[in-house]
Amino acid sequence: MKFLKISFLSFALIGSIVCRQTEQKGEVETPVESEAALVARAREIHDRVITLDTHNDFDPDNFTDAKNYTEDLDSQVTLPKMVKGGLDVSWLIVYTGQGELTEEGYAKAHGQAMVKFNAIHWLTKEKAPDQIELALTSDDVRRIHASGKKVAMIGVENGYPLGTDLANVKKFADLGARYLSLAHNGHSQLSDSNTGEADDKWLHNGLSDLGKEAVRELNKWGIMVDVSHPSKKAIMDMLEISKAPLIASHSSARALCDHSRNLDDEQLEALKANGAVIQTVAFGTYVNAEKGKAYRDARNKLYESVAAEMGFTIIPWRERRALDDEARAAYRTKFNEVRKKAEPRMAAEVDAMASPVNISDYVDHIDYLVKKIGIDHVGISSDFDGGGGVKGWNDASETFNVTLELVKRGYTEEQIGKMWSGNLLRVLDQVQAVAKEMQEQG
Repeated sequence: MKFLKISFLSFALIGSIVCRQTEQKGEVETPVESEAALVARAREIHDRVITLDTHNDFDPDNFTDAKNYTEDLDSQVTLPKMVKGGLDVSWLIVYTGQGELTEEGYAKAHGQAMVKFNAIHWLTKEKAPDQIELALTSDDVRRIHASGKKVAMIGVENGYPLGTDLANVKKFADLGARYLSLAHNGHSQLSDSNTGEADDKWLHNGLSDLGKEAVRELNKWGIMVDVSHPSKKAIMDMLEISKAPLIASHSSARALCDHSRNLDDEQLEALKANGAVIQTVAFGTYVNAEKGKAYRDARNKLYESVAAEMGFTIIPWRERRALDDEARAAYRTKFNEVRKKAEPRMAAEVDAMASPVNISDYVDHIDYLVKKIGIDHVGISSDFDGGGGVKGWNDASETFNVTLELVKRGYTEEQIGKMWSGNLLRVLDQVQAVAKEMQEQG
């Protein structure tokens, strides 16, 4: 049976239509897939391609003998959720918040980064080596996937823990880091952040001199340069300096959602010329800010009501991240109790008031990016456990729904494979080839 081909900018027609011959006109109508057949085809594609999510935050408290990713915890990513959703590769993020640009601040952040590196190594080498393995190259990814195990990779969100000693770039590379962002929310010693747009205050007017040297070191040691949080000027500086393609580990299209974390058309064209890949992020605020805010406000109103009933005070996200590890863990436990108690009231008090950002809204960004810069420069990311998730893809167990939506829009298996992992792994190969050449040249 031949299936009707649909452009990826069209919506697939779902419904069972019987093929019939029209004798008067001598025409035979081409059958359109039934919904069941389309889902089955999407499932086959999903099972064949390597699915790779470039941005999953995590809490080291969930990497202990008492509580860890071999169990189905409340976090959006765990091994059971990866198995259920068919997510093959999780980039676990060594995140540190931006602090003071002092030796004390750098030392504290470096220590926090090491805790997260050690947690990932513990999971993959001690706790569950039979279930998940750390990959350092694209060949590792394919080998581990073929073995039936899940794959872990490491990204570093914020160059702050590098301090002013760029020997730490090689140290992080030796620990398994394969991408790094030079800034997060707040200007670092290396780069201005996109957050400078809010008040038009900048520290370096792009990259600092140390940041420029850091780009060269990242190239030399095979770490992809991530542009998802730095300022536009800093990104343009990176494009000028880097000898290898860049990545945006979790960003979407600014033309569809005007947020400083997203990439505008000028940046997209420059990144395309660089050979970069944009890992489209399923973070509601960056997908549809207006819709996301309306839903978030309604949900938070409910949470605050439930919290008040429990004698608990909800604090803003930034304040949570500023808490020390023990206080943050205690806060999270209590907040999860609020969420669970609020769940029975969500449909009536939240969903009926404001529609959440959903997987269709998310794939609209993928469509836009594919049209603007081409299929070879577009990838997929969630930002799970860091604020990410949309209705339909709200944790790793729902990963198949992304493939299903892509199939509905007419993307081929080859195109889906490129977006799920092929494009990102191609950039990793190119970055590592540049690193080898630079190291040989001394």
